[in-house]
Amino acid sequence: MTKEYDFFTLLNNYISECESGKHLLKNGSKMREGSINNYKSLNKLLIKFCTEKKVTLKITNLIKCSQREYVKEKNQWKKVYNKLTQYMYSECNHYDNYVGATMKLIRSFFNYLKYEKGIDCRDIPKMFYVTKEEVPIVVLSQEQLKFLIFNKEFEASLCRKLQKAKDTFVFGCAVGLRISDLKLLSKRNVEKNYRDYYIKVFSKKTSTFTRIKLPEYAVDILKKYEGKIPTLLPHTQLIYFNRHIKEIAEKAGWTYFIDKTRSKRGSRKIIKKTSAKNKFRFCDLITSHTMRRTAITTYLSLGMHEQLVRRISGHSSGSKEFFRYVKFSEELLENEMKLVHEKFLSFG
Repeated sequence: MTKEYDFFTLLNNYISECESGKHLLKNGSKMREGSINNYKSLNKLLIKFCTEKKVTLKITNLIKCSQREYVKEKNQWKKVYNKLTQYMYSECNHYDNYVGATMKLIRSFFNYLKYEKGIDCRDIPKMFYVTKEEVPIVVLSQEQLKFLIFNKEFEASLCRKLQKAKDTFVFGCAVGLRISDLKLLSKRNVEKNYRDYYIKVFSKKTSTFTRIKLPEYAVDILKKYEGKIPTLLPHTQLIYFNRHIKEIAEKAGWTYFIDKTRSKRGSRKIIKKTSAKNKFRFCDLITSHTMRRTAITTYLSLGMHEQLVRRISGHSSGSKEFFRYVKFSEELLENEMKLVHEKFLSFG
């Protein structure tokens, strides 16, 4: 006779063990707060799904089950997967990356049950397919970044809060740190060696140490706020920071239309705004992530070796995400080379 367990009781126990440190990752470290929050979000999503769709989730230990019991359990979870993905795509309007990330969390939870609780669901976790999509990278061109750095007339036209946001954004484009690491910088993270300044930071997300030499314009930004604020850089809540940098980009005139595409079940679709113009402008798509993406792409486009860029960015050597930056920077270089060749041929 197979034994049944309540899904949400087990999931809540798992989350509690991750928070307390009773459950550790494979490398022996405690699960990061961000990852734990992902499981909490999963819990809320599944509760909402089960309530609205009148679905009951049970975990059955299939170690000593009969073939008939196994087939029955597998068919039940297949129905759950189909209903859940349909719910996420159609009613929640999620895309492949989010749906895939959700399924990956469910798989990890099943693995925890098997290896730490002895509750074996056999190959049922494999039914939760991890979908992925390649989201287009939005970065500033070198000309746009130089405009924000050096155009003092434009800077003077901005109000104080936008000037602060611009300084933080420009600094982020110089060092390529995640916004979570950028917000925590203090005097302890600064190292001075003769005339050179360095930022030393331990990444919360990847648990890696990074030492980055600062360009002169980034040093000027630090000196501007030295002794005036408790952190190195001015910052506000992320939602307001994203609003401010969008406004800055709009004031800079980066209002040309671009397509925003996302994937659902592998099918690429153009996303439209719920506005009169129904299109996205470049300034609408700039976020805090643009800082890091711009830095990495700029390093690569200017010829810095991939291995050195990875040391700054914290990506692993086999990172698929990092390869996207490499591919994107190669396309930029190819376009620039094409323009150079055309100019060369145009000379009489």
